[in-house]
Amino acid sequence: MFTYDSILSSHMRAIEDNCEWLGISKLILMENAGKSIFNEVSRRFKSLKGLGVLIVCGIGNNGGDGFVAARHLSASGASVTVVLVGSGKDIRTHEARTNFNILRNMEHTVRILEVKSINDLSKVEEFFAGAQVIIDAIFGTGLKGEVREPYRSAINLINSSKAVKIAVDVPSGLNPDTGEVHGVCVKADVTVTFHRVKRGLTLNREYVGEIVVANIGIPLEAELFVGPGDLKSIYRPRSPYSKKGDNGRILVVGGSEDYAGAPALVALASLRAGADLAIVAAPVSVANVIRSYSPNLIVKELCDKNLCPADISYVLNLAEKCDVMVIGPGLGLREETVVAVSEIIKRSRKPMVIDADALKVLSQDLNMVKGKSAVLTPHAGEFAKLTGVTPGPEYRERMEPVRSLAQELNVVVLLKGHYDVISDGRRVKVNRTGTSAMTVGGTGDVLSGLTATLIAQTGDLFGSACVAAFINGIAGELAEERYGARILATDVIDMIPYAFKKILER
Repeated sequence: MFTYDSILSSHMRAIEDNCEWLGISKLILMENAGKSIFNEVSRRFKSLKGLGVLIVCGIGNNGGDGFVAARHLSASGASVTVVLVGSGKDIRTHEARTNFNILRNMEHTVRILEVKSINDLSKVEEFFAGAQVIIDAIFGTGLKGEVREPYRSAINLINSSKAVKIAVDVPSGLNPDTGEVHGVCVKADVTVTFHRVKRGLTLNREYVGEIVVANIGIPLEAELFVGPGDLKSIYRPRSPYSKKGDNGRILVVGGSEDYAGAPALVALASLRAGADLAIVAAPVSVANVIRSYSPNLIVKELCDKNLCPADISYVLNLAEKCDVMVIGPGLGLREETVVAVSEIIKRSRKPMVIDADALKVLSQDLNMVKGKSAVLTPHAGEFAKLTGVTPGPEYRERMEPVRSLAQELNVVVLLKGHYDVISDGRRVKVNRTGTSAMTVGGTGDVLSGLTATLIAQTGDLFGSACVAAFINGIAGELAEERYGARILATDVIDMIPYAFKKILER
């Protein structure tokens, strides 16, 4: 049994996108990946001079890795033929096109043959039969469904050859996440996979051969720090046929006779993050005040000046009609409110974002949230109340306490700070976006609204908490660029759409 820490293909794409955020281009990663294939061939053969190498490439980035390998092998004296299954003009990415164009300028040393249809394969069969090494760079992690022609026939030709077969990242035809094979799959002698082993490789050993995990220069920070890849990995574009409610119904339970602004900020942030409906359940004492903030808010009046036990059933019924509930902002800690919050948390069947005063209630009995679908969003003081541990100022000191609490309660914990630390008890991520201007009151409420909406749209609590922290920080940075250090929480809310746009259109 393999002991590799496996990874899903979507997570790997997120890591690669985060590398670009750190300044490491995908062109560099492709160069390192192709060089690692060259290194594996070099390791297996005493001399590359005159070695017959056939590289079968697709039109995606896996093919781009093959193009790089072709250049290095040719430069070391190998006799290299590249069979491109597809047309050069259809190559999908800038990085792969760049390396293909380099090969076309090497026509003296590298033979390139394009297979645009199944009929063209007959013209290249001799190269499959005569090769000493065949490198499979057709799909990699890019295949999830059935293998179609002419790819199917190309894979059959690879498998019929007596050459040593080296798969690039994942054997073509193998689902990188499930290990399933639909139709045909390259049967590799060795699979050189990049950075970390893809989960499908450990689930179906029949086609994989020996696994070599190649270091292609991805730093720890690309996985540890939240970046654009994390957003892109959970983001789902709106369907043009979506109707009201399909993109999130958020219930905010907050407010008291002393506080009205916090629940309004949560709800407004939810709407700016893309929720269709934001409903605020607030005591009658502040309901009209909250309504006055925006006509976009739906406000449901509770019974009294503060949340009380008489409101429990009503709030739970509202929650059943929504996707996610945010509970805590501005509720206060009167005795009747504490009782009501405890019962709502215990009895709720919906995902929850638990913040502010609800965290203080939770600190009296952590068992009420164990195993719930919940994200806790404490600052350092609230975290100390929950755990008895005052987190240190540096994110490195905070990672283990946050992970430990998340694991104990089986929830997601988002500890707010200069750097936010997020964990689901197994994974830990750190968010570095934001600005000191965000110490203004209300930015934590904005974060809760963002988190709730992303959960409603994706169902991914950990990913949503990470991305919410990331987008909240970028929105704060954009607000500071516009207004200077003297910003308001509402300025951050207004920048949320621009923060999404900045990242998604990179």
